[in-house]
Amino acid sequence: MLRCPMLVKDIEKSEYFTSMDKTFLTELLHPKNDEIEMGCSIAHAVLKAGKSSIPHRVRSVEVYYVLEGKGLMHIKEESKELRPGQAVYIPPESRQWIENVSDDDLKFLCIVTPPWREEDEEICE
Repeated sequence: MLRCPMLVKDIEKSEYFTSMDKTFLTELLHPKNDEIEMGCSIAHAVLKAGKSSIPHRVRSVEVYYVLEGKGLMHIKEESKELRPGQAVYIPPESRQWIENVSDDDLKFLCIVTPPWREEDEEICE
């Protein structure tokens, strides 16, 4: 599928948008956008200080990898603080959200397998 031997994406040249769960993000690598064979998608997400995503669930497995800031991750009935260098596994269909509990932006990667699709995500009440 990939027509060139190497694909490099630059966050500084990426277009960000507000996702369904109110996270500000950009899709870094996604098979549907980049014409690559890949079993996952990778997005870069940002939450401002004091903000949180809206509780939601995704049909796919998700992994969040924290780059900057501190977050309080909620999965089902559990909560755990995350810091840079930590990854958290989010089982499919799990009610989840993350809060920025630092004074700086919370920046993290979202790795989703199989690749993220809008129809696979829903907001929880």
